[in-house]
Amino acid sequence: MQVYLPDEFFVSAKKTVSQMHLPKPEIIYEDANLVLMKKPVNLPVHADDKGSSDTLQGRFLQYLAASGCYDPEQEQSFTPALCNRLDRNTEGFVIGAKTAAALRCVNEMIRENHVVKQYFCITAGIPPKVHDTVHAYHRRQEGRPAEISQTAREGFREIITEYEVLQKHDDLALVLVTLHTGRTHQIRVQMAALGAPLLGDNRYGNRAVNQKYHEGHQLLAACRLRFEVPPDGHLLSDLCGRAFGYTPDFCARHGFGI
Repeated sequence: MQVYLPDEFFVSAKKTVSQMHLPKPEIIYEDANLVLMKKPVNLPVHADDKGSSDTLQGRFLQYLAASGCYDPEQEQSFTPALCNRLDRNTEGFVIGAKTAAALRCVNEMIRENHVVKQYFCITAGIPPKVHDTVHAYHRRQEGRPAEISQTAREGFREIITEYEVLQKHDDLALVLVTLHTGRTHQIRVQMAALGAPLLGDNRYGNRAVNQKYHEGHQLLAACRLRFEVPPDGHLLSDLCGRAFGYTPDFCARHGFGI
């Protein structure tokens, strides 16, 4: 018996990509090399153990695909990537690299502290000094909160955290934090060790105080960013002299005016 099949049976189906439509990221700045985005609270940077299908990385890639900067259907040796991370409930600036060269460049600048990252936070309690640069040692083990030691210990890495109290009233303080190292939960665990945990931080802070002020997540925003690059001859020279910043909504909510 012979079976005849129509010619179209042998034509390969067109390759499609099934992907839910994600919101466009909030873009603060964009050029040929990178995109600077503002991440909102409760959006993970990458997929996490909560299984969210909406991530900043996903929004970034979808935006680049829609704008023609990235074609996920073609085999490529490089996928655009994010250069820094923030906790799910920390808002603020995240840098996305469009090219492999930009990713290498930004990562090198971060390692050499040429990307100056500063944070606003509200603390439940007043830090011990108006301004200080604190040296400590940090360890974060999988599935456990970060730990702080005042002395060097096996498995701990040095952290350097600079802070300045900008305003204070009652038992709250608005604090500007400059990171000189970048470890998981560094600001949260260091401020808690100083007796001034972040308001809303139920992992390292005071739940009773958080409930008093009706805050369910840490009030922390990566809201100041500066690129220290030469004016000429650098991949990111267009950013020379540029600084980015905003004032998070939680400042006014708790009576701090900036």
